[in-house]
Amino acid sequence: MSWASSEGARKTMRANRRRDTTPELEVRRRLHAAGYRYRVDYAPIGGRRRAGIVFTKAQVAIFIDGCFWHSCPEHAAVPKSHADYWGPKLARNVERDRETNASLVASGWSVLRFWEHEDPAAVVSHIRAVLSERSS
Repeated sequence: MSWASSEGARKTMRANRRRDTTPELEVRRRLHAAGYRYRVDYAPIGGRRRAGIVFTKAQVAIFIDGCFWHSCPEHAAVPKSHADYWGPKLARNVERDRETNASLVASGWSVLRFWEHEDPAAVVSHIRAVLSERSS
């Protein structure tokens, strides 16, 4: 028996990617075209917490968060069915994001979080500014 509420829900959940999402790929393409090299889906300080894009020398970890999974203030939607499951699940994701940020910052890393709906050009511009600041 599947953990999903229906076969349709199971297929939808399985189709969600942890890495190489469309917004992340677009940002990575733009960074690469600008001459930047980085690690992908990498745990900056070990353990299971992985950032989507990591600049190890500059110690910059970048996350491009999905609006649903990370409770975007603009686009978050609480599912109506199985709310007793989804409410705590999504709240825990947000809590885990905060814990990850705190661990990385405590280890000297700069953490950048963007939402999947943000303009990739603006995201790259922000990343480039932080990398420039961290390398000087």
